[in-house]
Amino acid sequence: MAGLFHKLRHPRRCYVVCTIPRSGSNLLTDGLRATRRAGQPKQFFLRKFESRYGAQLGLDPAVDYPGYVRGIVNTKTSPNGVFGFKLMSWYLDAFLARLRDAHTFGNSATDDLALLQNAFPRLRFIYIIRRHKLRQALSTARALQTGLWKVQEGKRTVSEPQFDPELIEQSLREAQRQEKIWQDFFQRIGIRPFEVEYEKLCQDYEGTIHGVLDFLEISLPRGMRIGNPVTIRQADEISQMWEERFLAERPSAYSPAAG
Repeated sequence: MAGLFHKLRHPRRCYVVCTIPRSGSNLLTDGLRATRRAGQPKQFFLRKFESRYGAQLGLDPAVDYPGYVRGIVNTKTSPNGVFGFKLMSWYLDAFLARLRDAHTFGNSATDDLALLQNAFPRLRFIYIIRRHKLRQALSTARALQTGLWKVQEGKRTVSEPQFDPELIEQSLREAQRQEKIWQDFFQRIGIRPFEVEYEKLCQDYEGTIHGVLDFLEISLPRGMRIGNPVTIRQADEISQMWEERFLAERPSAYSPAAG
């Protein structure tokens, strides 16, 4: 535990990247983390990852969830006092329930915004979205088949993807459902998140990262540049062929004007 306490840093500000699968959140959070000024925004509160992070802290999240949350915040904060994390909409409600059930950050009478702010000081919300919904669905269908959710050099697929219009259409509907969860949540807590568009992030990576840093009021050392992304875009000839074939076979399932 001595090593843990040696690394404690209490945050002066926190932020959460709100997202759904295949929205470009890895591209965004990798860029923020690479600055070494914006914490280490990862999915610390996805249940399947908690045991691994908890072991690093010498804590069992199932036994002491408040201790786990505080331990993550205090050890994953960058030297300038910034802590960031990422949340997917599909486990948002479960995460809020665990925070509330801990009886440390609030109770049944505590609203969601206050609950989160009690756990994460000066919390700000970033929402990354992808405008082209069909390409997002294609990417999801492909990742479901290959098992490759983050494309990086050296990573291999577990199987070759096959064109599956039913899976693509299901992915379209699921993305709509998950985006609505975030939209309803933001409306319920009464905030407007800072929006990042995946397409703009790809077009102007450095400029978009700087825009997020400005929103978070994080300054970089003079002369520091944002490096090239480590995450590789999945879009290629296969994606293009799938898009054309899906539009030809199921024209009523998707309207290009919708994104």
